[in-house]
Amino acid sequence: MNITATKQELPNVNSVSRISAGTKIKGEITSEFDIRIDGEFDGRIFSKGRVVIGDKANVTGTIICNNIDLWGKLEGSVIVKEVLTLKDGCSLKGDIKTNKIQVEIGAVLNAVCATISQQEYDKLAAAGKPQGAPQQEVRK
Repeated sequence: MNITATKQELPNVNSVSRISAGTKIKGEITSEFDIRIDGEFDGRIFSKGRVVIGDKANVTGTIICNNIDLWGKLEGSVIVKEVLTLKDGCSLKGDIKTNKIQVEIGAVLNAVCATISQQEYDKLAAAGKPQGAPQQEVRK
């Protein structure tokens, strides 16, 4: 009898950067992976993954990433490659450029919105990234 085990990829807990509740950070974050914010952040975020802003979080600044799930408060500019999801009870004030947006009933949205293609995202992200920020894949 020949039994072959298959290795399943499990998410690595160290692949998610987290700003916990009660923590305040001002500055710039660059990450290849997902980011979760439950505290306060003021600055710029560049991520090749998903940014989750928890229900008690307060974020001010610019976010450039693949996806955003917003539960808390965000004021600033967002450039999202795929989907921006605004959850019930969240608040977003600012400028949005995204491929797709999903808004739940109860979300507060006060923003200028533009739908962009992935090619437009690549141009905007490249223009807004600091030196050494992760490079997004270019899909044709």
